[in-house]
Amino acid sequence: MVGDKQRTAYEPLPPETERVAAEIVDAAFAIHTKLGPGLLESVYEICLMYELSKRGLRAEKQVALPVVYEKIRLDAGVQLDLVVEDCVVVELKALEAFLPIHEARLLTYLKLSHHRLGLLINFNVPLIKDGIYRKII
Repeated sequence: MVGDKQRTAYEPLPPETERVAAEIVDAAFAIHTKLGPGLLESVYEICLMYELSKRGLRAEKQVALPVVYEKIRLDAGVQLDLVVEDCVVVELKALEAFLPIHEARLLTYLKLSHHRLGLLINFNVPLIKDGIYRKII
């Protein structure tokens, strides 16, 4: 919710969120160009953190995300790979292919965190453009 009104599915993202997302995608392209596919997810995560910091973006990694149920904060063991500039959730993968569970997980993270934009980035692809999934709620 924004203030007292509910967002609609058609409300555009703020320009700053779009700018941050573009920087994240550009950083992923730079990393994939230099390292290619086939490495561990943790390697891509640390490289992405470095690339984002070089670009002046604030990113947090492995952010604990509690579930709030009946006004009680419950630890469900959920962790976000990255949250960039407190507006974009990034889930990193190094997989053969995305599965429906990966998209469902990203949607869960967005709903629980109250962020509107999520990027699912799979570095284990020949072309990084084929490994980027964007979800807006």
